[in-house]
Amino acid sequence: MYAIIETGGKQVKVVEGQEVYVEKLDVVEGDTVTFDRVLLIGGDETKVGSPLLDGATVTAKVEKQGRAKKLTVFKYKAKKNYRRKQGHRQPYTKVTIDAINA
Repeated sequence: MYAIIETGGKQVKVVEGQEVYVEKLDVVEGDTVTFDRVLLIGGDETKVGSPLLDGATVTAKVEKQGRAKKLTVFKYKAKKNYRRKQGHRQPYTKVTIDAINA
């Protein structure tokens, strides 16, 4: 059984036991988080929401909070002596999917 959830403005396909990196959630490590924005549940019988499924949830345990590797953002305009270098590290939350409740 799998589900497609929406979190952080993105859609993520999840399976029970899977570790997923999602946009940063405001929860503490070790806590349980419930995703109630479920778009689809698949498996033997597929259920599709329009746009969301009523009563469907996905529970997950927060493993860690972190930040991704540094990305270099470099802006440049030829022959104009314009250069801007900036770094960015995107924060994330690593969760392990415990259960998909249809």
